[in-house]
Amino acid sequence: MALKLGQWPVLISLVYCWALPIPPILAGQPPEGYVRPPIHLKGNATTAPAGLSVGQILHFYGFDQIKNWGAGQTIGIVDAFDDPNIESDLAVFNSQFGLPPCNSANGCFKKIYASGRKPRTDSEWSLEISLDVQWSHAIAPQAKIILVEAATNRFTDIMNAVDVAVQNGVNVVSMSFGGAEFSAETNYDHHFQVASVTFTASSGDSGSGVEYPAASPYVVAVEGTTIQTNASGDYLGETGWSGSGGGQSTFEGEPVYQSGFSIPNANEKRGVPDVAYDADPNTAFSIYDTVGHHGQVGGWLQVGGTSAGAPQWAALFAVVNSIRVAGNKSTIGSAGLALYNETGYGRNFHDITSGSNGTCGALCLAGPGYDYITGLGSPQANNLVPYLNTH
Repeated sequence: MALKLGQWPVLISLVYCWALPIPPILAGQPPEGYVRPPIHLKGNATTAPAGLSVGQILHFYGFDQIKNWGAGQTIGIVDAFDDPNIESDLAVFNSQFGLPPCNSANGCFKKIYASGRKPRTDSEWSLEISLDVQWSHAIAPQAKIILVEAATNRFTDIMNAVDVAVQNGVNVVSMSFGGAEFSAETNYDHHFQVASVTFTASSGDSGSGVEYPAASPYVVAVEGTTIQTNASGDYLGETGWSGSGGGQSTFEGEPVYQSGFSIPNANEKRGVPDVAYDADPNTAFSIYDTVGHHGQVGGWLQVGGTSAGAPQWAALFAVVNSIRVAGNKSTIGSAGLALYNETGYGRNFHDITSGSNGTCGALCLAGPGYDYITGLGSPQANNLVPYLNTH
């Protein structure tokens, strides 16, 4: 994906060092029946990009070696409440990093109110919306984006927004939100059992533990890492991020794609996550958000959390779908069976073998192969995308 990103700033030379954890904007679990965005903010707004650039991330994960940009595909971004500035903020982000325009005038961007009425503005969710929209466009800049805003962060409103996204013809759905598991959650899995649509979800940022909808076996659950890179975006390594959720679901059984893979101590339970992506706010992403939060002025912000991985994995699947459709193949749909393949594992993923997210013993430690912090690992997109095109 040889984008002309001549405007990339040399922001930082990032080699990971131990740092105090940064608390999430919304700490702890939301009330029962609600979800929250697992997003972390580092520092205050600045007048210039404060985190990793698009160019660094494209190079770090190998997207810059892919020529397809997601043309012909539509990414559904589902979040709660309204971000009134998202289209204009996206324009600033695109201009800064040399990305193609994406707006309602050229048909690339569309915003839908799931309830039919404009929700109120919420500053924390606006940060999430900025992250999701801007970075999904960064990874798949020729894909269209439909942002569906739920009326509230109540679980029933969020699920309605997921359905609205599907009804509007998206090929992938990014869900950067979650809440504690609950006994009736399997009754909601049908929202994600949609032929030819792939669903991704953030898996939480409060350490060991499983959230829904990431626990659904019909969703690709994304957890977090701390990355080691430099100003050029070279891959220098990754460790499991201490804030990553993960573990064994209490209510979801082990899906067939995991039962055929080497999942440690599975006990016939759904393992979370499936895959990983950068999430540590100390090694995180530049976004542009002018809504502001807690009375602060908006601008360029450095944000992390497992929120960042869901939209970027969704964009990866959009790129795969674009290649498949061009070759007269069907879209990938549920991605579990394709991802969990012993044959392609070593080339398709960065196997992350160190890091901890709690004190629960082996289930809280990253290690060789699948683990409950980073799943299969993070993408080697230059290998994984061609592989998913043929499987």
